[in-house]
Amino acid sequence: MSYFDAASAAPLHPVARQALQASLDEGWADPARLYREGRRARLLLDAAREAAADAVGCRPDELVFTSSGTRAVHSGIEGALAGRRRVGRHLIVSAVEHSSVLHSAEVHETAGGTTTHVPVDRAGAVSPSAYAGALRPDTALACLQSANHEVGTEQPVAAVAQACRAAGVPLLVDAAQSLGWGRVEGDWSLLTASAHKWGGPSGVGLLVVRKGVRFAPQGPLDERESGRAAGFENIPAVVAAAAALRAVRAQAAVEAARLRELTDRIRTRVPELVTDVEVVGDPAGRLPGIVTFSCLYVDGESLLHELDRAGFSVSSGSSCTSSTLTPSHVLKAMGVLSEGNVRVSLPPGTPSEDVDRFLSVLPAAVSAVREKLGAPTAPRTASAPSGALVLDALGKLCPIPVIELAGVIGGVPVGGTVRVLADDEAARLDIPAWCEMRGQEYVGEEPADRGAVYVVRRVS
Repeated sequence: MSYFDAASAAPLHPVARQALQASLDEGWADPARLYREGRRARLLLDAAREAAADAVGCRPDELVFTSSGTRAVHSGIEGALAGRRRVGRHLIVSAVEHSSVLHSAEVHETAGGTTTHVPVDRAGAVSPSAYAGALRPDTALACLQSANHEVGTEQPVAAVAQACRAAGVPLLVDAAQSLGWGRVEGDWSLLTASAHKWGGPSGVGLLVVRKGVRFAPQGPLDERESGRAAGFENIPAVVAAAAALRAVRAQAAVEAARLRELTDRIRTRVPELVTDVEVVGDPAGRLPGIVTFSCLYVDGESLLHELDRAGFSVSSGSSCTSSTLTPSHVLKAMGVLSEGNVRVSLPPGTPSEDVDRFLSVLPAAVSAVREKLGAPTAPRTASAPSGALVLDALGKLCPIPVIELAGVIGGVPVGGTVRVLADDEAARLDIPAWCEMRGQEYVGEEPADRGAVYVVRRVS
C-alpha cells in the first residue's frame, strides 16, 4: 500500500519513534518538581523547546507546546484578540485558511466581533495588497497560512507581514504544512504548527508569541507553559516531535528537490493520461510534495475507493466525500472544479516507482467511476427547435448535474442555451468550471424557488 496523504498526517519518523521510546523511561516525572526525576524531565523539555525554537527561528521562551495544532490556533487567536481588545474587534483571515482558523473566526463573530475574509486568485494565493486594503484602525489581528493544506500553494507571508507591521497589527501564521520544510520568512508576530505534519507524534502543537505582542491567555490560568497551554506536558511526545523536526529539516533541501520532481511528473502526466482534468494550485509557488487535480464526471468518494483498491491512500476536497455535502471551502474560494478531486501528498522517502505505478492505475480508476456514473462519451447532436432546453437536476448530487448537462448540450443549436435547475451546492462551482474546460459560455445564475438556475450557452 502506498500512502499518499502526508498533508493529513505524515508517518511517524524513525527518529521520532526512537526519541519517544527513550524518553518514556526518562521523561515521565513532573518537570516542575525539584527532585532528580523532575530535573531530568525538565532537562528533556527544555532541550526539546530549544530545538523547536531553533527550527522556527524564535527565542525558546517565546514557544510553548500545546495539545495539538488546532489547540495552538485556537489559543493563539483567542489570546491575541483578547490582548488587543482595546484596539478593536476586527479580524482578518484568508478565504482558504484551515478550518481551525475559520472556526475561531466564527466564534469571534458570535461574540460580537467582525471578520474580513480576503479572497484568493485561481491558484489559491492571496494578494498582499488585498491584505493591506483590509487593514482598519480597529483591526486586532490578521491570520495567514504559510501554505495551503489542500492544494499546496504558498502564501506571500513576508509581504503580508510587512504590511501588517506597518499598520501595527500582529500577524498569526499557521505554519502546519510548511514548517517541516523550513522557517517561515517575514516579520510575523505569532506562529502555530502541528507535529504530526512533519512525522512527529500526534497530540503536539507549537504556539509562538513574539516578545512585545500583546497577548492575554483565555480560560482558567495555569502555571505551565507560561500560562498559555494548560495541563501536564506530554514530555515523551514533545521530545519526539522536536527530534522529528530536526531530522526532517536536516534532509529538507535534498528531499524537497526530489519530491518536486515527482509532483511535477504527476502534474504533467495526469492531463496527458486522463481526459477532462484540471490540475489546481500554483504550478511553481507550492510545497514540494502536494499536487491536486479534479476530474470531470467523477465523484470524489468513488474515485478514492477505486484508488484504495489499487493500493493508494489519497484524499479529496470533493463535495462528494462522505464527510461533507458541500464543496471544499478552499476549492470554492479558488473557483475551480470540485468534482473528482484528488490530493496527492507524498511523504519524504516516497519511491519514484510508487508514483509511476500511481500514474499507471489512475486512468483505469477514473474510467471505471465515469462508466458507473454514465458519463457521456459524446454529446447528442439533435437540435431543439426552440434553441433552449431546461434540465431538471433537483435532488441530484455532483457530478450528476454536470454529466446530464454534458449529455444534452448538443441538443441545442450553437447560440442556444441550457438552463440547469439544481440544488446541489457543488453545481455553483462545477457548472462554470465545466463551461471553461469545454469551451462553452456560462451566462450566469438565476434564482429559483428551490436551488438555482444555471444558464449555459452553447458556443461550439
